Amino acid sequence: MADLAKYRTELDRFNASYAKEAVKEPFNFWALAGFLAGAAFTGSVIPLLIALIAEAIYLVVVPNLPSYRALVARRYKQKQLAAYNANREGLIKSFTPREREAVEYLRWLKDKIQDNYKKFTGAGELPSNLKALDQRWEDFVELLDVYRRRKQHLKSINRTAVHNQLSQAFRAMEAATDEKTKRIQQTNVEILKRRVSSFDEIERSVKLVEGQLQSIENFFSYLNDEIVTISTPEKFSLLDFEQLSDSIAMTKQMLDATADDVGALDTYNRQMGNYELLPGTK
Repeated sequence: MADLAKYRTELDRFNASYAKEAVKEPFNFWALAGFLAGAAFTGSVIPLLIALIAEAIYLVVVPNLPSYRALVARRYKQKQLAAYNANREGLIKSFTPREREAVEYLRWLKDKIQDNYKKFTGAGELPSNLKALDQRWEDFVELLDVYRRRKQHLKSINRTAVHNQLSQAFRAMEAATDEKTKRIQQTNVEILKRRVSSFDEIERSVKLVEGQLQSIENFFSYLNDEIVTISTPEKFSLLDFEQLSDSIAMTKQMLDATADDVGALDTYNRQMGNYELLPGTK
């Protein structure tokens, strides 16, 4: 019964969203305005009664039409896409001039490749793998953001100081004369070991992302060189995009796996007051 009630609540909320969209439609607004104008002109309430009846029928019928729901879904997707694109452009603006230059050059190269494909093959449509260049460019922007933030993380840490603290804590643990002091120093040693390990993991991830960024740039350049020699769409289909896609997916999985290490450094930066090195800050 609880599941049924939850389903009905979700269904009611789902239907209400379409009804709200229907109310905001321009033709609905102008129809109501016309009835109001008619009531004002005639001095009669009859146009208002007709408007209420028509509106009730409208709100029952229109929000439940499959074609209207499809229209609302398309609008929602377009709105979400516009917001996503705006957020990405805002992120790019936060990059350094050199980073922005790399992003914009790759965007220009992507557009050039797609335009040249149509020009040299005479095709009216881009193949799916060439359309995927848009996603590969977005991957580049995302990975570049991760790369720059993780490098900032590493720069914020004095690794020599941490290694010295680890050595001191280890010596203090070995020299402890009572069990309580030894346990405290042992805990300190383990924490510092984990910090050193997290540095190594993040450093490896930075090198991996750096290599992946270079791979994307080199692939775009290679594709730009190859596209001018392609005379038919069939020849282009022989080019392999899967290796790059798999490589990017592997890199993202590795970044997810090291997210805890970055989170630990976020906590450290907050404690040390290095707020400018935290995600979402400029």
